[in-house]
Amino acid sequence: MRGPLGAVLERYPITTEDGGIIRHNRKCRDVAFLVIFIAFWVAMIVNSSFGFNQGNPLRLTYGLDYKGNVCGDKHAHPGLHQLELKYWLNPNQVYQSGVKDSQFKLSNARSICLLDCPTPLEDSLSWVCDYPEGDMHLSMDDWIDRNYDYYEILTSEMKNASLQLQGPCYPVIFPSVNVYWSCQYIARASNASLRHWKQMGGVDIKEDIIVDKSIHSFINSRSSVLKRYMADIGKAWPVLIVCGGLLPLFLSVVWLLMIRYFVAAMPWITVAFFNILIITVTVFYYLKAGWIGNDAISPIIGDHDPYIHVFGRELNHLRAAAILMTFIMVLSILTSIAIVRRILMGTSVLKARAKKWYYVSDCTQVAAKVIGEVQALIIFPVIPYSILAIFYMVWISAALHLFSSGQVVQNNCNTNCCAYDLLSEKVNCDHCCGYSVRYTPHIAVSIFFHLFGCYWATKFFIACSSTVIAGSVASYYWTRGETSSEVPVLPVFDSMKRLIRYSLGSVALGSLIVSFVESIRFILESFRRKLKVAETTPDSWFGKMVYHTSQGCLRCVEWTIKSVNRNAYIMIAITGKSFCRSSAIATELIMNNILRLVRVNVIGDVILFLGKLFVSLSSAVFGFLVLDTHKYSSGHNKLSSPLLPVLVCWTLGYVVATLFFAVVEMSIDTLILSFCQDSEEHEGTAQFAPLLLMETLNEQNDMQRLT
Repeated sequence: MRGPLGAVLERYPITTEDGGIIRHNRKCRDVAFLVIFIAFWVAMIVNSSFGFNQGNPLRLTYGLDYKGNVCGDKHAHPGLHQLELKYWLNPNQVYQSGVKDSQFKLSNARSICLLDCPTPLEDSLSWVCDYPEGDMHLSMDDWIDRNYDYYEILTSEMKNASLQLQGPCYPVIFPSVNVYWSCQYIARASNASLRHWKQMGGVDIKEDIIVDKSIHSFINSRSSVLKRYMADIGKAWPVLIVCGGLLPLFLSVVWLLMIRYFVAAMPWITVAFFNILIITVTVFYYLKAGWIGNDAISPIIGDHDPYIHVFGRELNHLRAAAILMTFIMVLSILTSIAIVRRILMGTSVLKARAKKWYYVSDCTQVAAKVIGEVQALIIFPVIPYSILAIFYMVWISAALHLFSSGQVVQNNCNTNCCAYDLLSEKVNCDHCCGYSVRYTPHIAVSIFFHLFGCYWATKFFIACSSTVIAGSVASYYWTRGETSSEVPVLPVFDSMKRLIRYSLGSVALGSLIVSFVESIRFILESFRRKLKVAETTPDSWFGKMVYHTSQGCLRCVEWTIKSVNRNAYIMIAITGKSFCRSSAIATELIMNNILRLVRVNVIGDVILFLGKLFVSLSSAVFGFLVLDTHKYSSGHNKLSSPLLPVLVCWTLGYVVATLFFAVVEMSIDTLILSFCQDSEEHEGTAQFAPLLLMETLNEQNDMQRLT
């Protein structure tokens, strides 16, 4: 049996040596899970260290040359600073890699890093030569100034090798265009260049659309697209800081302040702005997908012939996102219309909470303590916000290094790739294969571990923040504003001290359960999509029923665990019990007062959820606006797609809003649970509740409204 909560809180006189509100005989709970959490962090550090040691984020954007260097790497030999474009030198090798059933891979074709993509000349034949070394007494700057061409100073032997497409110089026959920092051939050979090439006695060069498609397929492969998406995060880090960190911080504080002065209007303001913002985000997706206007994303970087059109897989992803946002927009608008009446009913709850927080009385000392407590509650989320901001910066940097980790090794190819070696001054056919990044076998596990660690850490810090807020509000409720030496002057910091000293293990367990369940659901959802794509879904009606019902059940379990966790954190803050025991206490309270809680909790949660979406959607809109500027739409910092950076801004905005809105959310839930327990202990009449809260939640009024 659960004893009276008042006694647990020491509201009633209990003889103890140190006494104090919510400071009864506590002890450390769920210590084993705290040890697991610390061990997990140690493993995260080791995993990230592997990424920092083996990774190079430049590999996510730029390709490798024939020496295994990453284009644009100023520490390479030779130095490749600003030489960021990968260009395939031998057009016949490019053609061979695109032939069906060919054993030759494009990764083995000879490639080099250039400042810009070469273009054939109309009156002569231009060349692109290997990096100058050996007897080629040219510096890299001289090589660039000569447009990578030193064919005139080659020996007869070198010229003959070049005419056999074995280097060190290769003819520029096909025009090329910069597509995501790779020079993609345009399958329209220059007639003038081809004529000069044949007059010089060069070998036959294949003219076919395969030359274009081979590079295009390489650039649009799934691995290349994923790398570009990750590189976009690295390029857009200033946008993530401003639109994903600072902007939601400002908007969350403004929303909390507006709750104080515009209580009755806030539900309407929140719903209106939410719908405007979700329509705006949807329109932005349509714009970048090319369905509205002429501002669709293009994979081509820099100036180019307007008649050249290159398709990128990212455009399909944006179009899919636009369709998804359309459904979400329509559903959101219909839902907003349906709950307008409910929102009006929920305004009374918000009024009660606002009065409780901000009622100013200059007659008593207790009012000053309440205002001091409220001020601390408003600024408290800055602490977990700062911790998460530092964590996210380190985590994103480690993620970029993990995604690019691996060793650059020379491929083992059995095809003819002979090339002239300037150092040995002869044609070399032994070590002429290209280079690629060889990932370690456990890299997928490392990345999944890193992602899970981020999610668990986020849930952990949000849970810690919620527990501190719940403890602060409970301290005020159960003292009823009376002056007492047992009431802490700053209950927020007193609640923080209790959390750190006794309850970190319980919070770690609760956040682990949510993270684990959602990870399992994500994995099962991935398998379900793969089965759907492979068309291997169950054929029988029973199999289909189980197939779809399992998804719904898992979502219900996830939602239930989240709800139970939030109430469990409240009881952890109040009672100091373990996570499981606190969950049981909270569940019993809720079941005993289900009629009282249905209307209040549902409406309060809906308004707060819309408020979080308002903040996060604002982050997404501003992210779209910034990423659409010239800095991120052309040149060195051009993004392959705004999709992932905008989603990250949206997610970060939601996390920040969750931290700050927890002040409202947890205060409401803590007051309600405390009120329910207070009523149970005093035969249905709460003794310690503020007057407005009693008017809103007393059982007679509830029953009249329900009737």
